[in-house]
Amino acid sequence: MEEERCYPTMDLLRSEPMQLAQLIIPMESAYLTVSYLGELGLFQFIDLNAEKSPFQRTYAGQIKRCGEMARKLRFFREQMMKAGLSPSSRAGTSSNVDLDDLENKLGELEADLLEINANNEKLHRTYTELLEYKLVLQKAGEFFSSAQSSAAAHQREFEGQHNGEGSIDSPLLIEQEMTTDPTKQVRLGYISGLVARHKSMAFERILFRATRGNVFLKQAVVDDPVMDPISGEKVEKNVFVIFFSGERAKNKIIKICEAFGANRYPFADDLGKQFQMITEVSGKLSELKTTIDAGVLHRSNLLQTIGYEYEQWNFLVKKEKSIYHTLNMLSFDVTKKCLVAEGWCPVFASKQIQSTLQQATFDSNSQVGAIFQVLQTKESPPTYFRTNKFTSAFQEIVDAYGVAKYQEANPGVYTVITFPFLFAVMFGDWGHGICLLLATLYFIIREKKFSNQKLGDIVEMTFGGRYVILMMALFSIYTGLIYNEFFSVPFELFGKSAYECRDPSCRDATTAGLIKAHDTYPFGVDPKWHGSRSELPFLNSLKMKMSILLGVAQMNLGIIMSYFNAKFFDDKLNIWYQFVPQMIFLNSLFGYLSLLIIVKWCTGSQADLYHIMIYMFLSPTDDLGENQLFFGQKFFQLLLLFLALVAVPWMLFPKPFLLRKQHEERHQGRSYALLDSTDDPLDEDPHHGSHGHEEFEFSEVIVHQLIHTIEFVLGAVSNTASYLRLWALSLAHSELSSVFYDKVLLLAWGFNNVIVLIIGIVVFVFATVGVLLVMETLSAFLHALRLHWVEFQNKFYEGNGYKFYPFSFALVAEEEE
Repeated sequence: MEEERCYPTMDLLRSEPMQLAQLIIPMESAYLTVSYLGELGLFQFIDLNAEKSPFQRTYAGQIKRCGEMARKLRFFREQMMKAGLSPSSRAGTSSNVDLDDLENKLGELEADLLEINANNEKLHRTYTELLEYKLVLQKAGEFFSSAQSSAAAHQREFEGQHNGEGSIDSPLLIEQEMTTDPTKQVRLGYISGLVARHKSMAFERILFRATRGNVFLKQAVVDDPVMDPISGEKVEKNVFVIFFSGERAKNKIIKICEAFGANRYPFADDLGKQFQMITEVSGKLSELKTTIDAGVLHRSNLLQTIGYEYEQWNFLVKKEKSIYHTLNMLSFDVTKKCLVAEGWCPVFASKQIQSTLQQATFDSNSQVGAIFQVLQTKESPPTYFRTNKFTSAFQEIVDAYGVAKYQEANPGVYTVITFPFLFAVMFGDWGHGICLLLATLYFIIREKKFSNQKLGDIVEMTFGGRYVILMMALFSIYTGLIYNEFFSVPFELFGKSAYECRDPSCRDATTAGLIKAHDTYPFGVDPKWHGSRSELPFLNSLKMKMSILLGVAQMNLGIIMSYFNAKFFDDKLNIWYQFVPQMIFLNSLFGYLSLLIIVKWCTGSQADLYHIMIYMFLSPTDDLGENQLFFGQKFFQLLLLFLALVAVPWMLFPKPFLLRKQHEERHQGRSYALLDSTDDPLDEDPHHGSHGHEEFEFSEVIVHQLIHTIEFVLGAVSNTASYLRLWALSLAHSELSSVFYDKVLLLAWGFNNVIVLIIGIVVFVFATVGVLLVMETLSAFLHALRLHWVEFQNKFYEGNGYKFYPFSFALVAEEEE
């Protein structure tokens, strides 16, 4: 079958061939057709009702209905989160639940849950009010019992003082007191309740000022915070009793209590009634507690039942809403009783889409089948690359810069190898590479578990790029073996070192004391270089020249990719007046420098490459002397210098004049293009200004070409220099690793103390993980990203396309609420 065909390497560079298709769907099979296309996930619908508002569309009512169900599901999720429950993680990919039944069920569950919540809230409020009432009864009862005992003591003291002290006045006073009219005696009123402790001082002051001091306030501190019946939060409170005289004072006190949020509770001054009230309140509290516990259990069981089905219901509602949203994008043909859809699909999916349409017609018992036809268009199709879980992360790296133009060469194919390799050049240590490998293997082994969980931002980003990190780790192990570094320590893994001491007294194995006694170390850097005085100059020179070679190679690859782009779009102007002079200019200068580096390595010459390159421009005719590396080098340099100078006007002048000539020939009828051709380079070139009958702006084309030429010429220098970051970061990583090993681990070992050694190991581990495995990894990652986006992709990649985003239930399921 066509969709199972194998692709040659160059076909992988291009996006899938796309086509604009029209579907004519009978009304009775429209729902099933869109649903089956969503299952297939290979058709991107175009909105044919863009001029209509959402409320004017055919299926606005159904979308509103789905939105209401989604609101109820969000309410259920919020309630589950508050109760500390989580929805079942079972996938809701399929469901036999009817939408009408689901709507009724969700409505009943919402009503039940709201009723339970309201009842629980009332019960909790009553329970907290009774708790506060019990506190008031206890604390205020203490006020009255202490006051009564104090009054009785005063009475006894008074009687003891007046006993046996008879006089003429005494009986008369007692008689006066006894004969006083009881209705004229002043009886004090009182109000009791609780007030927030942080408001108690202000509460007391306001009471004093409002009543001009004609009240008596008594407060007692409640030890533990009390649940406030109104706010539902725990608040530290004081119990108060206010004694007053008169109705006016009472009204003022009540208003002040309301203003301060003080809860008032009735209280009896009779001790018997107080005890009876405390007993009644305690009984009601125990009954309420039992009722509340039963309500909480019932609510928890209901939420668990909802949680078990939640994901399935949520997926069904999302799926239903997406189907009606897609149906609203279709054009309604009143006369033919059908819906018309237009959209993009890959060419290989034509048979699958047609079989899907036939299946939908059969399942809906429609008498008329849906029609699939390809439309001719000059619109630019979306870009679609088929990826898997391994390549998708690398494609995302490229797409973050810009989505490829339709049929443009895809840098993602090369990024799979070049990105982790350039990272590893900067992160070359096989010990650190093994640490990265173990970390990413953990994510890969448990990817099924992690893919069904909601992770934090950083963990989710790491998990999404697990295969990128895997490749980075493997390449880091490879380059670490080449650098011969394991946490900065060299090992003789592939044989003995080629060098040894000249005599047994040779203690300084860093200078002339070393002689070559064996064959060259077979793989990577000889371990004897590490720790020697020559290590830094040797590795500096090696890594600097290696960075230039890698940079020139990757930039050449980018220019070669521009040739394949131009050849694919049949743009001969770009081949002859962009690709060819760019290749000549870059390789005349930096290609030649790369050749000199290789020749110097092969011959062991002591020539100064800086001198050669500088005087190639300043004094091209001078003799090279000691810096001559091969026969005919002077003539070769003059030739390359001439070619580099010729390449600049070659890039600048011919292309604008030839574009103007083509434009004039087209409008004079000398040149024709197919109407349905989408590969015309003149129509695709965004800079020639000759679309349709637009006026050709020759000055704009000249300016653009001038900018492009200057950018490439200066970029050839700056981009090559930019690759020196490979050398700089590799050196920094190696030196940091060496410092942590020498100044932390070895220093702690030298103290011959177990505690100091343990502390040194802990510091070494944290420094290695925090600095080298986290910060250095991120730094090298970002620098590798820059090298790909700027130095490599700007040679050929426009990235001004847009992604193929098909209607797919798999994508709907991944969307967040």
